Amino acid sequence: MPLQNPEHIILSAKRLVESDRRSEIRLNANGGNSILVVCEPMRELEYIEQMRQLLPADGFELIDLNQTLTDFIAQHKTELLQLFEFLQSATHEIFKAPAGEESNDLFKEILNKISRAVDSGKVPVLIHTGALYGTGIHNIHIMEDEAVMKAALPLIILYPATTEPDKILFLGKYPSSKYRCMIIQ
Repeated sequence: MPLQNPEHIILSAKRLVESDRRSEIRLNANGGNSILVVCEPMRELEYIEQMRQLLPADGFELIDLNQTLTDFIAQHKTELLQLFEFLQSATHEIFKAPAGEESNDLFKEILNKISRAVDSGKVPVLIHTGALYGTGIHNIHIMEDEAVMKAALPLIILYPATTEPDKILFLGKYPSSKYRCMIIQ
């Protein structure tokens, strides 16, 4: 991926979200309601700093997934230790329960934060998404959730990835879905 200017990329996403062309997001995202802002993993902190400077707090809410994960673990430590013992062969289910199962999990906590941001009239922006690596939660799970798909405001995901001509690799390792999002890089 050629070196990109974080300010230019972030302002492009901001202009798109704030413009009358918001329907372009759904068109380019195959009906989705998300923007994937792709950045080189080594430059993620630079992008986050630019987001803090360029995205006003009255219209955008940065959701730090590092902090969300840390808080989730602190609040559910005993339960998580028990789940880890029980689900040793399926540890990804600790953070994202299988479809149809009810539980307090990290995935639901992330969706709740996204919904609260939208309900307060702010565009949710996920940062530090590398915290999801190994949890079984992938960008497509978030982008295809009904709450995100039907939200009045789009979701922006800062996505540390490397790019190859035909694919995006999350943290340079895991192939990313490009289906339900508009990609800006």
